[in-house]
Amino acid sequence: MNSSALAAELLRRNAGNPALAWRLLRHLLSSPAAPLPPLRLIISLSRLLVVARMLPELHHLRRLILLPRHPPAAVRTALSALVSVSASAGLLDDALAHFRSLRSQFPSHPPSTRLYNCLLNCSLRAHRADLVEVLYRDMLLAGVPPETYTFNILIFSLCDSDRIEEARLLFDNMPLKNCQPDEFSFGFLICRYCKAGLSHRAVELLDEMERLGRSPNIVIYNTLISSFCKEGSIGEAEKLVERMRKDGIFPNVVTFNSRISALCKAGKVLEAYQIFRDMQEDNVLGLPRPNQITFNLMLDGFCKGGMLEEARALVELMKVGGSLTSLQSYNIWLSGLVKCGRLLEAQQLLEQMVQQGIEPNSYSYNILIDGLCKEGMIYSARSVMNLMKNNGTSPDPVTYSSLLHWYCTRRNISGAIKILHEMTSSGCFPNSFSCNILLQSLWKEGRILEAEKLLQEMNKKGYGLGIVTCNIVINGLCENGKLDKAIEIVNSMWQHGSAALGELGNAFLGLVDDRNEKKKCCPGLITYSILINHLCKAGRLDEARKLLLEMMGRNVAPDSIIYDIFVHGFCKQGKVSSAFKVLRDMEKKACRPSTRTYNLLIWGLGKKHQIEEILDLINEMQEKGIPKNVRTYNNLIHALCDREMVDKAASLLEEMLHNSILPNITSFSMLIRAFCKISDFDAAQAMFHGALTACGQKEVLYSLMCNECFLYGKISEAKELLQIALEKEFSLEHFPYKSLIEELCKEDRIDDGHSLINTMIAKGYVFDPATFMPVIDALGKKGNKQEADKLSEKMMDMAAHHDGSMVSFSDRLHGDSENKHQKQKQEQEVSLGSDWHNLLHRDDGSGIAMKLLKRVQKGWGQGSIPAPRPQNFDLVDEWEITN
Repeated sequence: MNSSALAAELLRRNAGNPALAWRLLRHLLSSPAAPLPPLRLIISLSRLLVVARMLPELHHLRRLILLPRHPPAAVRTALSALVSVSASAGLLDDALAHFRSLRSQFPSHPPSTRLYNCLLNCSLRAHRADLVEVLYRDMLLAGVPPETYTFNILIFSLCDSDRIEEARLLFDNMPLKNCQPDEFSFGFLICRYCKAGLSHRAVELLDEMERLGRSPNIVIYNTLISSFCKEGSIGEAEKLVERMRKDGIFPNVVTFNSRISALCKAGKVLEAYQIFRDMQEDNVLGLPRPNQITFNLMLDGFCKGGMLEEARALVELMKVGGSLTSLQSYNIWLSGLVKCGRLLEAQQLLEQMVQQGIEPNSYSYNILIDGLCKEGMIYSARSVMNLMKNNGTSPDPVTYSSLLHWYCTRRNISGAIKILHEMTSSGCFPNSFSCNILLQSLWKEGRILEAEKLLQEMNKKGYGLGIVTCNIVINGLCENGKLDKAIEIVNSMWQHGSAALGELGNAFLGLVDDRNEKKKCCPGLITYSILINHLCKAGRLDEARKLLLEMMGRNVAPDSIIYDIFVHGFCKQGKVSSAFKVLRDMEKKACRPSTRTYNLLIWGLGKKHQIEEILDLINEMQEKGIPKNVRTYNNLIHALCDREMVDKAASLLEEMLHNSILPNITSFSMLIRAFCKISDFDAAQAMFHGALTACGQKEVLYSLMCNECFLYGKISEAKELLQIALEKEFSLEHFPYKSLIEELCKEDRIDDGHSLINTMIAKGYVFDPATFMPVIDALGKKGNKQEADKLSEKMMDMAAHHDGSMVSFSDRLHGDSENKHQKQKQEQEVSLGSDWHNLLHRDDGSGIAMKLLKRVQKGWGQGSIPAPRPQNFDLVDEWEITN
């Protein structure tokens, strides 16, 4: 048996033991008389070593191949095999080492195109765009002709590096190298154009593809349709669907899902549902059936669009069809219920999920906890959090951040700090986001020393003082009257990054490692927006303009929001002509004004009663294609009402509806006030009923109409509105119930006043005890001592429980509201209000109320009415995150 046959036999017998096989073959190959084994044996041995990750042995094999006794042709072939096997296995560095040996040993015999392609592909998979370029240049220098496959690798590599224009140039030069683009060449570029938001350029490539006789596949079409859908160009997407059909490619479920997703995101949920329904019902056209993704997209569309009943029907359909089986579907439905305020249903859904074997994850619990916190139901949120723990899911930073945000929005800093301590004690450490919530709250409260201490702790624990934290500090300084200090810190940030916060006195300088230019926390657009906004608020417009020039000099381009700040600042000072100069400057700098920009200008003109100029500006908006919104019309309505052009203002409602803009409560409120002001109460009443139809039975509308009627002497109408409010169990906080009852008593309508008080008591309202006084006085004057005593007793009982808030019976049924009010009573004693004390001590000649109170107090032993106590305000003496 010759040596080659022996080597092959040894390799076959010891394939399961690579180390032994290598030792035997190395001994055989090291023999001076042994020729180089055949190529197939080299490849087999190489693969065996690669699989066993015996890479040093692989390099030893290369050295054996390079022994001088072997024929050059055989060596060249064997080295090429080593390169190919290593590259195919993803061993880029090893493949390059073998390739360098090949190129140095045989400079006049370049490798094949196939070998270059193998190395290029390996470099691409390793995301080594630099190597792709080096190998391609080497290929051209060696005179090796590239193939279409070569160009496809290069195009993909350039696209992957976001060098799309270079990729396009290479694509255009392919024919010069005698290579024709194939569907992969087109597909790579089309995909990258779509990702870059350049869908129209991608369509140009599609046109060129068809001109060259290349047939686009369904993947290319779906990529384009999805891209246009994401950009909101639904019409263009629909054209492509028709083009697909003409090309004989029938849209699949991916195509339809893209369209449904885009329509839902654009708010066209019913149009999306039409497509969804066709997919379910149209068997004639053979449309694809909805899959799990389709159902989830449609459910998400209904939920985000506030179409709860439609979403509920879809959930039932999914249950029947067996599609409501994924956690993602349940989370979408859970989020929809929370968004629409159906928190009890959401809690029940969590329980159902567990019963049906769908284990909620932290995201599921966080949806509900966040919704409960936003509704002020902190105790229910805590209960869900306990359920979360009991079911084996640990609260994460998102969970605690929702609770933290609740305490911060209610200015309960001590409660927020307790949450941080609770986080750390449970092993869930606060992140930058959590700390930033508290930091912002501390600055809002003006608790600067504590904010600075929190900054130190964040820095100490390595949370990273990024641009968000810096912006919170800068805004906090501005809000607390330290605008110049904020400007000083921003200027220092260009050199020191977030270490510039050391200028607060925290000794951050030198502690924060911000020397890396790429990571340095430099001022950005939001940073400058904060400073410019506060400078304009302070009337320092010249300094704000200088700051604008400075930021532009530092290549921070202003956006329309910054220009709007200047427009608002000038309009606020009555310098409308200067505001218009800002508008024209925006246009010169190619910064498109927004609807908000024009709304601010309309507001400024309205302050000067320049109606004609407002109308001209609205016409300019229409000419430039800038959409009007409800605020545009509200500003115009306000200006017209100020000039008592109320009929003209009212006619705008019809124009708004014609333009698909729904009037809001503000629109109707201004018109109601304006009609009442000119004593056209029939028109005001009609406008009020129109508002109820358009906006719903809102408490604010009833309180507005009640106040206006009372203000202009329409006492009976005001009383009727208050009675309706009581029937609907609205909060009476903004109703003139005290003044109205007093006025009824003055008009000798004691029964009406008495009836209102009894209704309020029967409905469970807790209200200002001073409301009783006019009725008690009136009853006393009429000699109705028994009724007066009853009311006095009720008044004293209410005085003992009154905490200064207006709470309805429906609120008291709400567990969290009740707990909230109990907690408020525990934490602080609230003054009963000056009205109460003034009425008790007034001297109107009768003294009846005072006499009654003294008699009642003496008989009941109630003691004196509590005096107001100073409110406690917890200070954070110390806070530290413990590991």
